[in-house]
Amino acid sequence: MTTPIDPFRALQRFGLGRRGDEPLPSDPHAWLIAQTTGPDPAATALGGLPSAAEGLDLLYEQRKLRQTGVKLVEPVFAADADTQMDALLDSTSPFRERLVAFWANHFTVSTRQGETRALVGPYVREAIRPYVTARFADMLFAVMRHPAMVKYLDNESSIGPQSRAGLRSGRGLNENLARECLELHTLGSDGGYSQADVTSFAAILTGWSVARPGEIENSRNGFVFRPNAHQPGDKTLLGRVFGEGEDGGVEALSMLSTHPATYRHLARQMAAHFIADTPPPQAVAKLQSVLADTQGDLGAAARVLVGLPDPGATEQRKLRTPIVYAAAAMRTLDLPQGHRPKLRGALYELGEPLWEARLPNGWSDRSVDWAAPDALLRRVDWAYGLAGQGAKADPMAVAQAALGPNLHPATMEAIRHAGDRRDGLTLLYASPEFLRC
Repeated sequence: MTTPIDPFRALQRFGLGRRGDEPLPSDPHAWLIAQTTGPDPAATALGGLPSAAEGLDLLYEQRKLRQTGVKLVEPVFAADADTQMDALLDSTSPFRERLVAFWANHFTVSTRQGETRALVGPYVREAIRPYVTARFADMLFAVMRHPAMVKYLDNESSIGPQSRAGLRSGRGLNENLARECLELHTLGSDGGYSQADVTSFAAILTGWSVARPGEIENSRNGFVFRPNAHQPGDKTLLGRVFGEGEDGGVEALSMLSTHPATYRHLARQMAAHFIADTPPPQAVAKLQSVLADTQGDLGAAARVLVGLPDPGATEQRKLRTPIVYAAAAMRTLDLPQGHRPKLRGALYELGEPLWEARLPNGWSDRSVDWAAPDALLRRVDWAYGLAGQGAKADPMAVAQAALGPNLHPATMEAIRHAGDRRDGLTLLYASPEFLRC
């Protein structure tokens, strides 16, 4: 039995807020479910953007021009990022967009590793977006074989010490990809693995690499397996023996993708993102159970998530992260493309620059990490700038359309007595009920 949810709560907790005065879903639960079963409405808008293989080609061309100062990658990156953010702002399937953002953060690739700038846009479109309602194993395979992730976590430089390349060069393992896959992407830090497992998994993944110039055409969208860099022989991971070659890595990932610890870790992450920083144990247990019962079906988990019984369902227990907050605020004005500020620019102002997390664990989901006074002041400053774009909007009408019955009387009173329309909109965007979801 699912828990009834009011349409405004559905839009805030699981979506990106209401877009202008668009019609409210008559059956919010069915509306959310439909977003996990149908085709991706953004697929057409994003379909013509460059692939990872094309991004690599561009990266290698830019390397040749390094001394000239010509920037080939940056305009392509910017166009890709802005197209994806426009798709998010205009989406009629905001729950799906939230899932894309959630999983892209779970499997973080950051442009702080400079060469990923040519690859991160394709990565989100190719390895994350198509799989948000598919099996977790399928997403994991797509991520681990994507040149963006391989390059971000330096698996190109991981050489089996006894491989032909290792014996010739004296180089050895780089454990970054193996460690982050175990700790962040699958089992979790309490998943029962050891340092020996990390080292063994790194050996299993040797040879998983990125196409060099001249290899791209015959690669798998920029991914290649290099037998001469692969550590020969059997390896043991979590007590199970895996053979050599690329197939050994595929089998290891298959095991990790369906491991009980992985399902527990994913359930915690989903519940903490959408429900509360410390989610109800029964919610985590239910999500873990459906993942186990369906062999990691992320769509099934999303459908269970939106129907979970939650005694705090009427509470707003999460502070919106910058991307959710900024998108929700911009959607209230429903400004057309070309007449609104760039969401990417807003994220820089709010301290969560797009695809630029400082560490492989991505941007924090915890409310406390976005609730510092200076962070909240940045939101007010940014909101005042956005409010200037809505000079013709009636702040009270915008507030009522955005929040409905969740608009607090104190906020209504503040908006009513605001000095002008811009101040009124700023008060809406700075109100507790808008800051939270």
